Amino acid sequence: MADAFSSSSETVIQRVVDVTVKTNTPLEKLEELYQIKETCDFIREHQFEKVALQFPDELLVDSVAIAVEIERNSNAKTFILGDTSYGSCCVDEIAAEHVGADCIVHYGSACLSPSKRLPLMYVFERRPVDLEKCTSAFRELYPDTQSHIVILCDVNYVHAIDDLLTLLSPEYPNLVVSELVVEGERCYSHGRIKRKHDDTRLSEPDSNQRIYQFGRQFSLRSGLSITDYSMFYVGQEGATLRNFMMTWNRCSFCSFDPVKMAGRTESVSINRTLMKRYYAIERAKDANVVGILVGTLGMADYLHIIQQLKETIRGAGKKSYMFAMGKLNVPKLANFLEIDIFVLIACPENSLLDSSEFYKPVVTPFEMEVACNKKREWSEEYVTDFRHLLPGGQSHVPLADQQEEGDETDVSLITGALRSSSLLSSEPAVSPCGSSLVLRNQTLTVANTNSAASFLAERSWRGLEQKLGETPVVKAVQGRRGIAIAYEEEGTTP
Repeated sequence: MADAFSSSSETVIQRVVDVTVKTNTPLEKLEELYQIKETCDFIREHQFEKVALQFPDELLVDSVAIAVEIERNSNAKTFILGDTSYGSCCVDEIAAEHVGADCIVHYGSACLSPSKRLPLMYVFERRPVDLEKCTSAFRELYPDTQSHIVILCDVNYVHAIDDLLTLLSPEYPNLVVSELVVEGERCYSHGRIKRKHDDTRLSEPDSNQRIYQFGRQFSLRSGLSITDYSMFYVGQEGATLRNFMMTWNRCSFCSFDPVKMAGRTESVSINRTLMKRYYAIERAKDANVVGILVGTLGMADYLHIIQQLKETIRGAGKKSYMFAMGKLNVPKLANFLEIDIFVLIACPENSLLDSSEFYKPVVTPFEMEVACNKKREWSEEYVTDFRHLLPGGQSHVPLADQQEEGDETDVSLITGALRSSSLLSSEPAVSPCGSSLVLRNQTLTVANTNSAASFLAERSWRGLEQKLGETPVVKAVQGRRGIAIAYEEEGTTP
């Protein structure tokens, strides 16, 4: 009887639909571009029965053909994860668990953020690179052959980096090439990516002058620091390059775009960008109600940063509410006008969200900590990986003690008004006639406990309400018939 009103979710997942295999890539090139043989070897070696295939939007056109080839050569059942819950660069383990998958094969660009629920295999696109033009652009950008340079690349161009190094290393003895490295024992990529077995979150050089950051690892020459190096990036302009430039903002950057086949010195003003982020921090200091946006459910330690943010926000006398809404857009966040500012928990590449179109700013966990933790100061350091903020991370700063700090006040750089960091930390009772309280202490201040509940109470419209016993009962009458663009009674004289 229940099936008459709703279908079984298991039936929907297992339903077989006849489709015509459409692909933009010739079938003979699928093997080379998508490593079908290596993928099938990975599946057979670990005896996986259900395999989740995760594609970005631009590769979905080849997804059916790839799934058919994998099932034909491995006898495994495949499930295509077409619409990821969050960014396509992150591994969507939640969607894979919905179908009971034994492993995930992730295609295309990847942020290489650690995930630990399911075995994982990365399959990068083999995007073409004109090595002759790339080396020519490199020589023009770096005429001094003794320069200390680190070569970074998008994951889809990693296959060409060894050849690029072979061409340039005879002329540039101080050249350093980064390697792709991910954490965890259950991550595979057949020689293009190394596994990092320890769970360290340190991003600074160790005793061997080795730096590990954003799935890249490289070693510096003894006696030199990261600021002594220039960065050369192979790939297109986007979130990956922006993330590198914000993190190593004291290094000069040049890039080569394999699509446009042109090199250039990156002229984006990092200082100007940092000032925009600092403005967002000032907005976070003025905020009373903070919305924590959960932008990932697959990246390791996301639960720990949520808990740490809650404690940090509460310690600063602010209220916080948590939201899990998948991919963000302006209409979604506009539904919560009571929120003064949002903090996004996502992978490093998706954390730097341009919130200029949003009604309220969206900041990173690092920026929220700068706003709420008095012990953390704004400096040249910029952290996009929230795991570095956790205990044991290189950028971890303990939460300031409110008793030691006292009732300090400062002036908002935006409104010019006085604000106190400890006004709401004691959670004072709200008077029944309103939300304004006068605290009698050495510093005369006015506290406004503008919580979401009080904001909702002031609204003239609060959504659908039952109003039991208030709505009159009326007799059912026949409604309009037809379709929305042409009802049957339209055009007739009443």
